[in-house]
Amino acid sequence: MASTSLQPLYNPTLSLSKPPLLSLSKKQIFTARSLNQYTRRNCSFMARNNERQLPLLPLGRLRLKVSASSGEEAQSNNAESAYLEEFSWSSVILPFLFPALGGLLFGYDIGATSGATISLQSAELSGTTWYNFSAVQLGLVVSGSLYGALIGSILAYPFADFLGRRRELIIAALLYAAGGSLTAYAPGLGALLLGRLVYGLGIGLAMHGAPLYIAETCPSQIRGTLISLKELAIVLGILLGYFVGSYEINAVGGWRYMFGLSAPIALLMGLGMWSLPPSPRWLLLRAIQSKGPLQGYKEKAIGALSKLRGRPAGDKVSEKQIEDTIISLKTAYSDEEAEGNFLEVFQGPSLKAFIIGGGLVLFQQITGQPSVLYYAGSILQSAGFSAAADAARVSVVIGIFKSLMTAVAVLKADDLGRRPLLIGGVSGIALSLFLLSAYYKFLGSFPFVAVAALLLYVGCYQISFGPISWLMVSEIFPLRTRGKGISLAVLTNFGSNAIVTFAFSPLKEFLGAENLFLLFGAIALLSLLFVVTSVPETKGLSLEEIESKILK
Repeated sequence: MASTSLQPLYNPTLSLSKPPLLSLSKKQIFTARSLNQYTRRNCSFMARNNERQLPLLPLGRLRLKVSASSGEEAQSNNAESAYLEEFSWSSVILPFLFPALGGLLFGYDIGATSGATISLQSAELSGTTWYNFSAVQLGLVVSGSLYGALIGSILAYPFADFLGRRRELIIAALLYAAGGSLTAYAPGLGALLLGRLVYGLGIGLAMHGAPLYIAETCPSQIRGTLISLKELAIVLGILLGYFVGSYEINAVGGWRYMFGLSAPIALLMGLGMWSLPPSPRWLLLRAIQSKGPLQGYKEKAIGALSKLRGRPAGDKVSEKQIEDTIISLKTAYSDEEAEGNFLEVFQGPSLKAFIIGGGLVLFQQITGQPSVLYYAGSILQSAGFSAAADAARVSVVIGIFKSLMTAVAVLKADDLGRRPLLIGGVSGIALSLFLLSAYYKFLGSFPFVAVAALLLYVGCYQISFGPISWLMVSEIFPLRTRGKGISLAVLTNFGSNAIVTFAFSPLKEFLGAENLFLLFGAIALLSLLFVVTSVPETKGLSLEEIESKILK
């Protein structure tokens, strides 16, 4: 006979004036096989517990867990309805917006650099005497921020948990501002390259700290939406870079304005992060790592959560949530050292998380994302566009399309879930790459095939690998190795990006465009197999539930 136990995630002060059944609302959700089953069992429960009142959750959400005995199977835990935290949208905007500016500044660098390199190399428009770059010098200007990002992600590995998410993002904002200003006022190539490197350090820290802060501070039921919005911020940054580049492209020294506009945005990001509280989960992590008195960190965490949710300081709801999180963390790490060692990311649950998160960001790059966009100009030119006259406008159109498709992922990440978007999007990526290969092999007289394949690739990437990879990376790692794990994932992302970008030209010359896209298509099929077999669904689960249910 199955026994029934009610296990709410949140348990406020109880009233004893009503019997349990009368306190249930239509919105409350149970996972028993039927309401009749629940009613019969609840009568027995009431007889045994006639003095207890069942907890009533703020949003009317209750979770019923059915355990089995005597050979009767229980319902799957996956059918349970997770507790939905009560919050107001106005209270989550700023804790999302200021970290997301770090992503916007990353995207802005990509978009602005495309126009700045044209301005820099023009004898009439550069406004300098050192405009005549060699291929190596131009490559360093373009990729300087990428190498800085690689260094920044390496630095984040040992120092991220010490700094905390908030301070890491403040430092990233300062590096953005310094790098953008130095690049804009560069008197020579050396200063320009140094500015690009410093700006890249900001990218590395921001792309590590932003998803961490957002994931650890937002309510679980909108975590997918907000982190996908961070990806949209990157795309909007690219679009902004394209707009500024097209506006300043004919101005003498226009590249200085293109690079320099990032500085005031970075200052806004820094001031915004200064006004926000630290991540409550990071504060509790420091407590269980014995970095200070538990009570002190607990009070700081309660204050931080109250501020993040727009509640009065020290309110009982925040206090209860923090207490529940402390119990969860103590249970998870009762037999372990709370602070992960240097190599623990490659052990146990953390290794499983790294395989999932690192695999996603690796496939994100090696399915040809930089290369396909590199070919966009020639593909559109073959369809009748003039590359010289329409390059800027075509870039803006592609940027708008990327934004629209990312918005689809934003709207559906917490509705459909992560896996359906990944499976559908990666399937579309594979199809688009095979279509591009066919176009270069034997469909050259049908340019609409290439244009359709390009748009299919961009659209499918923006609803799958683009936002969902970073979403999964931000939520899959255990708390005590989350900082180190995400830094390794960021390093994997930028490292594989650099490798693909570097290897593209030699591979194109060796294999030909048709075979190169065929190779990328085969890798896309492997990535689809990886998603189907290895990537779990995390929709609706709290970070602690992901750690306990998926990784252990």
